[in-house]
Amino acid sequence: MRILVTGGAGFIGSHVADRYIELGHEVAVLDDLSSGKPENVNPRAKLFRMSLLDERLAGAFDEFRPEAVSHHAAQVNVRRSVDAPEFDATVNVVGSVRLFQAAAAHGCGKVIYASSGGACYGDPPKLPAREDTPVRPLCPYGVSKYAAEKYLQLYGALNGLRFTVLRYANVYGPRQDSHGEAGVVAIFSELLLEGKAPTIFGDGTKTRDYVFVSDIVQANVLALDRGDGGVYNVGAGREVSDDEIFAAVRDAVGVKIEPVHSEFRAGEVRRIALDASRIRDEFGWRPRVALEQGVPKAVEFYRAKRGA
Repeated sequence: MRILVTGGAGFIGSHVADRYIELGHEVAVLDDLSSGKPENVNPRAKLFRMSLLDERLAGAFDEFRPEAVSHHAAQVNVRRSVDAPEFDATVNVVGSVRLFQAAAAHGCGKVIYASSGGACYGDPPKLPAREDTPVRPLCPYGVSKYAAEKYLQLYGALNGLRFTVLRYANVYGPRQDSHGEAGVVAIFSELLLEGKAPTIFGDGTKTRDYVFVSDIVQANVLALDRGDGGVYNVGAGREVSDDEIFAAVRDAVGVKIEPVHSEFRAGEVRRIALDASRIRDEFGWRPRVALEQGVPKAVEFYRAKRGA
């Protein structure tokens, strides 16, 4: 199958592209490299260096003729979305709409869309959040990711475009960028390896649901021929506090540094965990890498990266 991976030079997208190639698919990556890294692009993948807003997008579809699209290109920084909501909407909504238009116009068989369970639900009254939990984002990023979901559903209804929406929990693992993508495992790892004290915003009780990148990759593999028209949470279903994730990273690094606490930031979710029973029941998916295994794997990546 010919698969176009948008954002395929980024953290998650590059892992997805690698796995598709391992399984024998022909893969092209579409990435403007504004946050993605050239070294993340699989040498066996064709690279279209452009954004979704580039006027050459239709030409990329004409040339590659993808049978499926795995859509990971996005503005993913919550803080930037709060500071620059118009930019966030342009990239995540307008860019996605242009992609869906191109996919429908060129007879693409399916779009797999990487959405955000961590941002879309806001602070749900009951956890873990299910797919039918009311969507109440607390930041522009959550709004833009959900808006793109609705546009994709519309293209499915109007153009017969097959699609699957995957709402990710907090993904972590090798290649995550501590600067551009703001993953706390990456941030904590790199700072602790440098002997510096990381900052925790709030009192340390804020929670997230962490899932290792290889488990996210497997969901993307299964979605190629499953879940048409569906929305699926992809997470571990476990709340992990900031203090807990910091302690796990610190133990893996092997230091005794204490964190610095700062004020809680507006627009951030206080507690979240995702109920992934739907994707378990329909896809046979479940997280395989426990936090206790995944955090040391991530730390070793950052240790090797800095030559420590």
